[in-house]
Amino acid sequence: MPIDLSRPFLPVRIAVLTVSDTRGLAEDRSGDALVERLTGAGHRLAHRAIERDDEDAIVARLTQWIDDPAVDVILTTGGTGVTGRDVTPEAVARVADKMIPGFGELFRHLSYAKIGTSTVQSRACACVARGTYVFALPGSTGAVRDGWDGILREQLDSRHRPCNFVELMPRLLER
Repeated sequence: MPIDLSRPFLPVRIAVLTVSDTRGLAEDRSGDALVERLTGAGHRLAHRAIERDDEDAIVARLTQWIDDPAVDVILTTGGTGVTGRDVTPEAVARVADKMIPGFGELFRHLSYAKIGTSTVQSRACACVARGTYVFALPGSTGAVRDGWDGILREQLDSRHRPCNFVELMPRLLER
């Protein structure tokens, strides 16, 4: 879809959360890839953190950032699989006001072209939570590339036509 260069680019403030029991910031290649992509696109990194695979800890961090007026979007990486420790989608559901099912569907469609039927193991998901977008991606760098390059780069660009997530931000809290 086209980028309308006659429209202004509006940078958004994005927080990046890596969910992992085993990685620190020094080993967080997926988080690094997200930060590189979002800043390269002209957006602002608002926060970055790592939380262990613990649903309550993830919910606490998401809630903290959702309540922070300096955060427009939260991107998570990790914890979206089907094992017992993978609880990111459950945490996202706990903070969600509205789920965005098309995000996970489109993510798996894009991922299928690269990893085939293994994509069914991904529970990538997204929601709106008190006016903040939350997008949960799997923990691999390939998945981060698929999610950012194939969906988020365009949908977080205010110039993307025919529509984008950024232009809806002022209306997310409407009742």
